[in-house]
Amino acid sequence: MTPAVFSHGDLRLYLLSLLAEAPQHGYGIIQALTDRTGGTYTPSAGTIYPRLAKLEEEGLVSKSVDGRTTIYAITDAGRAELAEREGDLAGIESGLADSVRLIANEVRQSVQDAMKSLRADLASATHDDRSAAKSRPSSSTRTPEGRASSREQLHRADAIVNAFRARVRTDLRTHVARGGTLAESVVTELETALDAAAHAVTQTLGPSDR
Repeated sequence: MTPAVFSHGDLRLYLLSLLAEAPQHGYGIIQALTDRTGGTYTPSAGTIYPRLAKLEEEGLVSKSVDGRTTIYAITDAGRAELAEREGDLAGIESGLADSVRLIANEVRQSVQDAMKSLRADLASATHDDRSAAKSRPSSSTRTPEGRASSREQLHRADAIVNAFRARVRTDLRTHVARGGTLAESVVTELETALDAAAHAVTQTLGPSDR
């Protein structure tokens, strides 16, 4: 368990709060914890089931068997403890919200870093190409060799764009698959950064190159 997510005793109380919403089986509880913590904490069965067994011993949770599935439900005693510790639960939920915000900030920073790297690569490649063009006769770009060089650089640009797309798409999909929150502001910032990068490319090409 990650201490920053659940300190001592907090997981026990949070399990009661989950079961107060609805009876649940063990895997459902694990999935709910993963979702609620934005993917920062995915407990193992070896962590959850002993705690559920302890809650059952204390009379705070009951269980029933439905086929091959064991369903856990909070008891009246469990609801009473949950009510007594309402303030503690609010603190736990606030901490989880902070964890989710931290992940969102990390995703945003990853997007920003990737865009900075892409813009730097494009600027460097454009500068090198312009420098090389100045050392050649102006008609060289219209020769077969010049066109071949342009096609080669076009393939290189395609590879850069595709690599960036794959990297960001993988990061975002992995984050969401783990139950993380993807804020609208992050997507908007990505869209703005991509528009800015496209504009920068158009500007660096210059009117004579289009």
